[in-house]
Parts: sequence; structure tokens; C-alpha cells
Amino acid sequence: MDIHSDSYKVAALSDQENAVEIIRQAEAAIAQLTGNHAVTLIAYEKTGASAAK
Repeated sequence: MDIHSDSYKVAALSDQENAVEIIRQAEAAIAQLTGNHAVTLIAYEKTGASAAK
């Protein structure tokens, strides 16, 4: 999958274990609701000039 954006980048969450755990829990809940066990959520953050808005 290719996702391109000048306004957003993948959020760096390596030092944010609480945020990562919340995302994992959300993935598990969505997987259970949909029956699709391959659910992956991607966190994005605004970049550059877009972040100032």
C-alpha cells in the first residue's frame, strides 16, 4: 500500500507506549467487530505548515 501526503506523516510513537497500547486495543476491537483479523491502524500527524493551522 502506498500512502502519499504532503500534509501528514506517519506519527513516531516509539516512546509513547500508552498510545501504542490504545491503538493495539482499537485494532483488536475492530477485528472482533468485523471478523477481519488483519486490522492495522496507522497514526498520522500533520507536517510543516499544515501543523501550524
